[in-house]
Amino acid sequence: MMALSNFELEVMQLFWHHKEASAPEIHKQIAHTRDVKYSTVKTIIDRLEKKGSLKRSKTQGRTIFYAPTTEKQSVSVPLIKDFINKVFLGKSRPLAAHILEQEALSMDDLEYLESVLKERKKDLQK
Repeated sequence: MMALSNFELEVMQLFWHHKEASAPEIHKQIAHTRDVKYSTVKTIIDRLEKKGSLKRSKTQGRTIFYAPTTEKQSVSVPLIKDFINKVFLGKSRPLAAHILEQEALSMDDLEYLESVLKERKKDLQK
């Protein structure tokens, strides 16, 4: 897995969400939550393109559009495993307990988690 900084990951989240976007569009989105110059966002996009996480997908006039080359899951799964190793010493049970006890979960969230648990139990019984 290629290492991404927190800011690169934030930019990638927007590309995964939008599927395709231009640097000005991404800057506009990020500017809602961060005081950041356009040139900084463009530098991050260029760096992500060099790393192979983004590719140029089309051009409209002088505006270049980019699309992600990797699936979100290919980046998030190793990050989550690394987080569990660092924070919970490789044990996922305390993380699951934390989510169930500390996070605000809706009835939909709980029903989804129950369905995941049922599937996991089925898999283990095979």
